[in-house]
Amino acid sequence: MPAVEDVFRGAWPVVVAATVRLTRDLDLAEDCAQEAVERALRTWPATPPENGTGWLTTTARRIALDRLRRDTVLQRKLPLLVEPAGDDGDPAPTDPLRLVFTCAHPALARASQVALTLRLVCGVDVAAIAAVLLTGEAAVARRITRAKQKIAAARIPFRVPPDDELPARLDAVLTVVHLAYTAGHVTVRGPLRDARLTGRATELARLLVGLLPDEPEPQALLALVLLTEARGPTRTDPDGDLVLLPAQDRSRWDRALIREGLARATTAVRHPRRGRFAWQAAVAGLHAVAPSWAETDWAQIVTTYDALLASWPSPVVALNRAAARSQVPGADLEAVLREIDALAPDLAGYPYLPAARADVLARLGRTDEAAAAYGVALVLTTNPVERRYLARRQAELVA
Repeated sequence: MPAVEDVFRGAWPVVVAATVRLTRDLDLAEDCAQEAVERALRTWPATPPENGTGWLTTTARRIALDRLRRDTVLQRKLPLLVEPAGDDGDPAPTDPLRLVFTCAHPALARASQVALTLRLVCGVDVAAIAAVLLTGEAAVARRITRAKQKIAAARIPFRVPPDDELPARLDAVLTVVHLAYTAGHVTVRGPLRDARLTGRATELARLLVGLLPDEPEPQALLALVLLTEARGPTRTDPDGDLVLLPAQDRSRWDRALIREGLARATTAVRHPRRGRFAWQAAVAGLHAVAPSWAETDWAQIVTTYDALLASWPSPVVALNRAAARSQVPGADLEAVLREIDALAPDLAGYPYLPAARADVLARLGRTDEAAAAYGVALVLTTNPVERRYLARRQAELVA
């Protein structure tokens, strides 16, 4: 039922987080949330109740209470330590953020933090998480299970940590929120983007700014997602086909989001404790202010990527820098191609590397090699919208 699915996707983190406050058990909370959705499928009419999120939350908590009353061995479980609700257990505005901090606890490996956050906070399925992490579905499922077990065994609190613990936790939380946004920006299957998922990540970024208003990196992360969201509607044409940045109608970009994003990015970049998200936001800002693709300040973008690489060495950043350098007037494309090829061992399985390689090869006039590179990118790409674009580019070169 589409109505149930729409409400479910928007309500998932609220329902799970509110139920965790009652159960003190991640597995039980997730099971109860899923059962509430199953009941909705059986009982809702063609349109959901006026407050579908409230219905699902109440139902999930009632299911949990029934299970807790029946479970005589509850006390033998290793529970999550939670802050008392202090009320009747209704969802609190900070519940999703508490759940993010729980999932991103430093006791967990980074890949486990990401997998658990995407599953519990964002409702992303295992296949999509596997695509984000460039790994297999079975490995993701194991990571999620082990992370839940470790949270229970280590008695990790379900709460936003106190001020003295925030610095050690912040980078992990920023990373998982950004990857949640990335998972919605290009989905594994279906349409190009999942606006609910990108919207959820944006809301979490705003909550982080509210929690830490003087920290530059939450500001920078929010700036980055706002500047990226501003281009959202122009990334596909009326037929649903991919439109890359050079061909997008910039008059349709959301100017309000761009203004807010630029203001936040400027604040973050000027801060003495600026970090990787500040430089990423700066790159997005340079694209946002360019009147056209041809008038983009590519030299400044390359310089900004240099600063990003200095603060956060990453093969993906190096690939993006090489792609930007290829656009600088008079660039040595052969040298750029060598840079891209040198990154191949670190980015095996990353579809944007052969796609970038194909673009440079095509501009060098090496069309057969470019077509072959697009074929490699096709094999590695899962999103059908991106696959159609790559197949079209390959066909054009072959023709």
